[in-house]
Amino acid sequence: MIPWKEIDRAKVPGDEGEVTLMVRDQEFSIRTAGTELMNSRIHGSEDALAQLACSRLNPKNKWQILIGGLGMGYTLAAALEHSGPDTHILVSELIPAVVRWNREHLGHLSGMPLNDPRVSVQEEDVVKIIGHKKSAWDAILLDVDNGPAGLTRKANDRLYGPAGLKSSFDALRPGGILAVWSSGVDQAFTRRLTLAGFKTEIVSVRARKSGKGSRHTIWLGKKI
Repeated sequence: MIPWKEIDRAKVPGDEGEVTLMVRDQEFSIRTAGTELMNSRIHGSEDALAQLACSRLNPKNKWQILIGGLGMGYTLAAALEHSGPDTHILVSELIPAVVRWNREHLGHLSGMPLNDPRVSVQEEDVVKIIGHKKSAWDAILLDVDNGPAGLTRKANDRLYGPAGLKSSFDALRPGGILAVWSSGVDQAFTRRLTLAGFKTEIVSVRARKSGKGSRHTIWLGKKI
């Protein structure tokens, strides 16, 4: 078997560990503390995060979409695929190295989405961006951890608690969608979404685009 090779590693801002970019033949992996966060062969649920959110928005071209977490670019590519030509997508990525990895090593995997003129990138905590303006976004897509808890960064817990969900609710336009990716189910998070005012839908999707692999969970909270 071809061994994994480390390409690069980077500190998570706030001195909360490291993320590592690995490669094996044509397969790439991003990991933290021995846990694989994402793999280039398994991205069906990341694609579904964007597709499901976009399919539930009011039909129009000029969507404003915020994506928390660039990852390997698959969610961004899917959001572009399912958006009109006048859509603007802001990607919030806290770790500058992840943006650089996409430009230097990973972009070809998802069709170089960072080169699309509809996209801009801000190397900032998505919590801060969400809190900047009210009624600013048609959709907020969050894929910054393995679920609604801070794995990469404990400070990410602020996204998923009552205060964080209220901030996301306020940041959305009427009819807007908060979409959250998770590797598993979390009934407590479902209750928090509902208590925050969202009309909540839970979708189970397969990890691979082929419909195979483990099941992941996507929450879709609509602001009525």
